[in-house]
Amino acid sequence: MKRIIYLDHAATTPLDKRVLKAMQPFFSEVFGNPSSFHTLGMRAKEAVTEARTHIAKLLGAHEDEIIFTSGGTESDNMAVLGVPRYAKGIIPHVIVSAVEHHAVLEPLIWLERRKEIELTTVGVDRYGKIDPKDIVAALKPTTVLVSVMMANNEIGTIQPIADIGREILKYRKAQVASYPYFHTDACQATGFLEIDVEKLHVDLLTLNAAKIYGPKGVGALYVRRGVKFQPLMIGGGQEKNLRSGTENVPGIIGLAKAFELAQGDREKESARLLVLRERLAEGLLKIPKTILNGHPTERLPNSVNISFIDIEGEAAVLYLDAAGVMASTGSACASASLDPSHVILATGLSYEAAHGSIRFTLGHATTKADVDHVIKVMPAIVERLRLMSPVNLDMKYFS
Repeated sequence: MKRIIYLDHAATTPLDKRVLKAMQPFFSEVFGNPSSFHTLGMRAKEAVTEARTHIAKLLGAHEDEIIFTSGGTESDNMAVLGVPRYAKGIIPHVIVSAVEHHAVLEPLIWLERRKEIELTTVGVDRYGKIDPKDIVAALKPTTVLVSVMMANNEIGTIQPIADIGREILKYRKAQVASYPYFHTDACQATGFLEIDVEKLHVDLLTLNAAKIYGPKGVGALYVRRGVKFQPLMIGGGQEKNLRSGTENVPGIIGLAKAFELAQGDREKESARLLVLRERLAEGLLKIPKTILNGHPTERLPNSVNISFIDIEGEAAVLYLDAAGVMASTGSACASASLDPSHVILATGLSYEAAHGSIRFTLGHATTKADVDHVIKVMPAIVERLRLMSPVNLDMKYFS
């Protein structure tokens, strides 16, 4: 059987056996609907409440501030659609960074096209990092929401969320206003960074179990007490009338366990992966005409995104797959599109550089041997694709 090296952990992660063990009783034993008043329903409700409390404690939040969802996309949508739609008497203004996930950008662009909001997109530097001063400069009396992701899913760059949060708090205090709220998508950061809502100064925060060795199809939105937004799903009144629908009990249990394990292991695992990350980046950058995307040091310890000039990233991914290596050209959520990465374009690189980018994201099972295998097979793949390519760009073009 062909050896499989999975280096696409930013897309999704395998389910941790400890998480599966925690979930199993809630598939066929404690299977009740948490809204039911009989014994099985009440036991399911107790389990959901316990999971909610546990997640809140890990976040430094209150139990009633956790809303369970179907994953990161729904949580992001709830924040960026729900907050502006609740604002009354104004055309609400929203600020985002240019490198946000499509689950944040697309709904806001949709609202802007419908003339329901005014949208400001703040640029980033060469490394994909945002300057808090640029956020402050974009604030105005009608700003109701700022959304900046904690760590980028494509290039791994870590954003100064706490610094941005402090500036927003200062602005609110000076304006004597409750707006703007501050939202961050923490899906990629959860396994590697401390997630404390008080230290981050955020009002809304997105979590996704699938990125931290939990089950797919479940996530959460932290909503600070007092924050108002219009629900997306209306019906049975679950989740404080903010997200109707029967709760995914096994998934919620899995999310809580996965979050616990991720936060408990993050320092040790980050240190291990950092060594492998640097080894992989160093090895791949020895290939001529390559560029490291993302911040050299202030990026996730499992993230390596390289642009291989003069090749198509999609073709390289197929050749890597044939060599037993699973990687991607960027966000898995946009993999159906052949458009170049909006994230890499936002850093100032060209369409050619964006088209030739490949994302390698390491995980729990990644070993030195795995990294060395990629370093070994990649030069031949790049050479073969360059021989077929009609493009031969001068690297001065990228300096």
